[in-house]
Amino acid sequence: MPDSPSPGWVVSGARLTWTAPAPVPPGGAAVEFWNGDRLLGLPRPSADLRTYTLESAEVGDAADLQVRVSGRRLDVEEPASPSAGVIAPLPAPLPAGEVDPGTPGPFATSTGEYELDPISVPGYAVPLEMRAVVVAPTGAPGRRPLALLLHGRHATCYDGTTILLEWPCPAPSKPIPSHRGYLQAQRLLASQGYVTVSISANGVNAQDALDQDSGAGARSALVRAHLARWADWAGQGRPSAPEVVRTAPVADPGRVLLVGHSRGGEGVNRAVVDSLVPPPPGSGHDEPARWTIKGQVLIGPTVFGHNPAPDVPSVTVLPGCDGDVADLQGQMYVDATRGVSRGTALHSALYFVGANHNYFNAEWTPGQAEAPASDDFRSPPEDPVCSPGTATRLTAEQQQSAGATYIAAAARLFVAGDRRVLPLLDGSGARAPSADPARVLAHAVGADRTPFVVPDETTTAGGGARMCAQVSADPAAACVDPAASRPSPHFVRFNRIASESGRLAVALRWSADGQTATARPGAPVSLAGSRELALRLAVPPNTTATRFDVAVTDSTGRRARLGAVTLDGLPATDRVSGRWAQEVRVPLPARGIDLRRVAELELVPHGGGGEAWLIDAHGWAPGLPDPRPVALPRVDVGALTVEEGDSGTRTVRFPVSVTGDGAGSVRVFVQDQGATTYTEQLVAVEPGQRELEVPVQVTGNTRWSFDARRTVVVKAVRGAVVGRYAGRLTVPNDDPRPVLTATPVTDEVSEGGTLLWRLTLSAAADSNVSVGGLPVAPGGVELSTTDVDETWFRERVFQEEPLPSRPLSTTGLQDSTVFLPGDVSEDLFVPTVIDGEAEPVERVRFDLPNSAPDAPGISLVGAVADGAPDGR
Repeated sequence: MPDSPSPGWVVSGARLTWTAPAPVPPGGAAVEFWNGDRLLGLPRPSADLRTYTLESAEVGDAADLQVRVSGRRLDVEEPASPSAGVIAPLPAPLPAGEVDPGTPGPFATSTGEYELDPISVPGYAVPLEMRAVVVAPTGAPGRRPLALLLHGRHATCYDGTTILLEWPCPAPSKPIPSHRGYLQAQRLLASQGYVTVSISANGVNAQDALDQDSGAGARSALVRAHLARWADWAGQGRPSAPEVVRTAPVADPGRVLLVGHSRGGEGVNRAVVDSLVPPPPGSGHDEPARWTIKGQVLIGPTVFGHNPAPDVPSVTVLPGCDGDVADLQGQMYVDATRGVSRGTALHSALYFVGANHNYFNAEWTPGQAEAPASDDFRSPPEDPVCSPGTATRLTAEQQQSAGATYIAAAARLFVAGDRRVLPLLDGSGARAPSADPARVLAHAVGADRTPFVVPDETTTAGGGARMCAQVSADPAAACVDPAASRPSPHFVRFNRIASESGRLAVALRWSADGQTATARPGAPVSLAGSRELALRLAVPPNTTATRFDVAVTDSTGRRARLGAVTLDGLPATDRVSGRWAQEVRVPLPARGIDLRRVAELELVPHGGGGEAWLIDAHGWAPGLPDPRPVALPRVDVGALTVEEGDSGTRTVRFPVSVTGDGAGSVRVFVQDQGATTYTEQLVAVEPGQRELEVPVQVTGNTRWSFDARRTVVVKAVRGAVVGRYAGRLTVPNDDPRPVLTATPVTDEVSEGGTLLWRLTLSAAADSNVSVGGLPVAPGGVELSTTDVDETWFRERVFQEEPLPSRPLSTTGLQDSTVFLPGDVSEDLFVPTVIDGEAEPVERVRFDLPNSAPDAPGISLVGAVADGAPDGR
């Protein structure tokens, strides 16, 4: 007999629901239903954010149902973080950079808002608002660069202390003004001469729960609709612009910086892709781009699609105490650009020690926000790194100042072209004093780097090193045990797929003898023209003074020792993603080896045993070449519905479109039929190709099941970009549902006995068949809450206790069972207890709807007599 779900869960037919004891604030990370280690799907939230519903859930052991967000559980109380020895102190302050982008500029600023007619986006029933707050410089000459900011996924409405996820907001609730949360950054940029606009996306947030794209395409359409209006207002359409725009300097659509927070980060990244290579018609806002995006800043972003724009520079902020996007998946905006295109765009990651997710937006910050707000890093349980008041945790004001400073740094580099700010962003080890006391660590790929050891299938490792899979279900092959709660931002899964080819790193492990680790690229590499060797190395959190000697060998065997590097682990607990690679550099020699044919990298650890992970190594030079985006072919995943049929297996062709021109390759993942595993395939994109060959097999039968839904996802590998990365194959069930019958086994017992009914299906099914009923008044004296086993009762109600004693029909009790695929017999039972009171015969009745919709319902009636148990 399958176990019953824990309190809060209800399995009802094809529907699985979980009700939280309090509203769950929506965030960037997706709420997920899991059954043990198996993902069931993404549920739909109720408007009040308490009840989450998933249709067609295939539940095995109901006792192992879980709700997860970014790897952490929501349906249980998190245990306190283990002490795990000494927590590392804050990293030492870095030297000040040549310029400080957090210093206000010479211009006064003015602030205002506009609201335009909403826009329609396919798949969204309610149009999206066109609302924004503008902060602009006053008296700035000429056309001014434009910075557009997009907030992330948050509650949309509030009424007092109640938050809702609806749009438009029902009376008397009011919209949450998330778009007003970046005024500090806007004012700083405006003082430096930028016209800034922060746009509202409540309409997307309220409707993206069932979007395969998680709202990225809709957010892109919203961003591009605003940019189109600003392009109009920079030309002949200026007389019709809102007053706040007319009184500001003319914005230059040829110099645009996009800033996105949380899912807004994924939204602006998609807007970059959609601006360079137009999406298929009908995707929402089909106008051609009349603007040029010079760079983007992504703050605690999601990247469900692992599809960064490879040729447009980016800075990604990774908050060390992010309690929402806790896996810091935004790291893929750096790592997933490698090898995709020309590689000249700078992609930087900034690890903000002690920053949480919400406080970059003042309207998500308690004490600053108009609506109810919270700290996304939940305390309790207390955490020695991230709880407020610890030495490593930033205050909201400190975090917002640091965020504004580094947004301004990206603007200064990408838009104004001031290379003096580059060392703040590229791993050179400089800081912006305006961000103090925040500790901000940087690493980067791209710009004037030459790939040396970028682990792939041709890379080999030896000595104290092994090649490891960044994502693998096999602990022996994985870089980090896949069961680890926070493996590494570099090792986050794509679409929750447990194993993925092509993503590799070098794992180092050594004992006291400090065995030399080696890594060899597939062929010798020319590092001529590079000044230093830059390595991105991760060491375990809270470790100190991990030291390596670094050497390289050329193809003739000549070896050069380059120097030594030392790394301290980041302060972290098991609730923090602290295994993040830091950038270290050593100078390359002017002579002694042939830098045109470097064949091997050596790392010799010092001291006692330890471990580390080499993410990659590049030749580094201080330049910043023009990234010059190229028009890569674009791949978009469609959707398909096919008939099941009664027998046989046939192959269908899943729609994946290609636009643009050129050659490249993508990796396609097709969910296996009836499983949560995926089959992957590397697919070439040929010049002139308009559709990819993605064959999917469908097997028919005559057994009832839920409609089959299988996911197809695509990510770019080389020479291509991906727009809509996910689609769904739907195979509607065409077989009748089996009919339920019931036979009493023990429907008359004495107190202490167990009422038992045998339930039978007329045929086995291929999906779970859930059967459950509510107690109804049976006529006569009814069984009460204190007549049944209290554990049994608590497992079948939500937040109810047996006392005070009351009839079962007045409670929220649901007695249920689940037929697993292939099963035709299950039992429903009611265990009673001896209460020691003289009573008449008591009865209970459950009315069960039949599993087949056209069959009559079933009533289960039982009687319990006073006296000693009957021994059953």
